[in-house]
Amino acid sequence: MTFQPRELFPDRSARDLFGAEIRRHREKADMSLRRLSEVLNYSKSHLARIEAAECLPYDDLPAKLDACFGTDGMFARLYALAKNEPFPRKYRRMIELESRAAIIEQYVGATFPGLLQTAELAEHSLRSGFPHAPDAEIQAMVKARIDRQVLLARAKPPRCWFVLDEAVLRRPVGGPAVMRDQLSSLLERGTQSHVTIQVLPFTAGGHAEAGGSLTLFTTPGEPPVAYDESSQSGLIVEDQGDVAQRRENYDLLRAMALSPRDSEAMIRAVMEDWTPCQPPRT
Repeated sequence: MTFQPRELFPDRSARDLFGAEIRRHREKADMSLRRLSEVLNYSKSHLARIEAAECLPYDDLPAKLDACFGTDGMFARLYALAKNEPFPRKYRRMIELESRAAIIEQYVGATFPGLLQTAELAEHSLRSGFPHAPDAEIQAMVKARIDRQVLLARAKPPRCWFVLDEAVLRRPVGGPAVMRDQLSSLLERGTQSHVTIQVLPFTAGGHAEAGGSLTLFTTPGEPPVAYDESSQSGLIVEDQGDVAQRRENYDLLRAMALSPRDSEAMIRAVMEDWTPCQPPRT
């Protein structure tokens, strides 16, 4: 089968344009990605992701590209614009909806919501999802994720309601210390008047959103929007019939979940499970 390079959209953003210019110049020079990675002494897999606008470069790659192709600082100037777009194209609309919403309601079944993650848990989670990514790329993604949380500290923050599957509390990510700190942060967030956290216990059984996550965004003067996400993809849902179905699913999950007070008690109990045992005295 002949390899078909991913279609690029340079008119959509500076980040996309940066990747498209890499492809245009290397094809003009009759260079494969492998050959370019050898010339630049740069990871081929990471270079491919930058070209596809899935991640941003790091270190001195823009300068290396300018030197390789004789582009007189063009890649450095493009990078100065592209670095202001920390999220890949497929997530940008969701991030924009999140930033404008007056009400954010979310169910997660596998990991803590990005808006509630500590930096340590975010790093371990991203390393699991991108095992071959360089440290600098992971740190850039962690920063982008944590920076989103500024909306929870705004003068007029959104009303946030989170329903967490019990599996989220019990799946080890980063080890006991990371999990304990994450749960402690969760309890602290839950004291904010605009944040409500509930736990959906294993005893609740099966439900319509099992295996993924669901977010509902409500913005004044606009129709509500839903966002479905799995480990590999995300889907923005705007058809109001489909949004209404997801609203019903979410309301049922909220009804099946423990009360906020009982949820806090479960979180505290699970925290104790993540407390390292003291060695016996001899």
